[in-house]
Amino acid sequence: MGSKLFVGNLNFKTTADEIRDLFSQAGAIREVFLPTDRMTGRPRGFAFVDFENAEDAAMAFARPSVPL
Repeated sequence: MGSKLFVGNLNFKTTADEIRDLFSQAGAIREVFLPTDRMTGRPRGFAFVDFENAEDAAMAFARPSVPL
């Protein structure tokens, strides 16, 4: 398993900081990428969380999901 996780079905009001706070409980995060729509600038409802190592990503993947 790699160190980057796809996180889908996010509320459009979810921020990168909220995602970072939640997933940092599983380990050190390198980057949180929250894509936005080119036309409106609104978040697209998904994100990518890049962990510093694959073990932390696996731990985050194994945890039950928490709604944001």
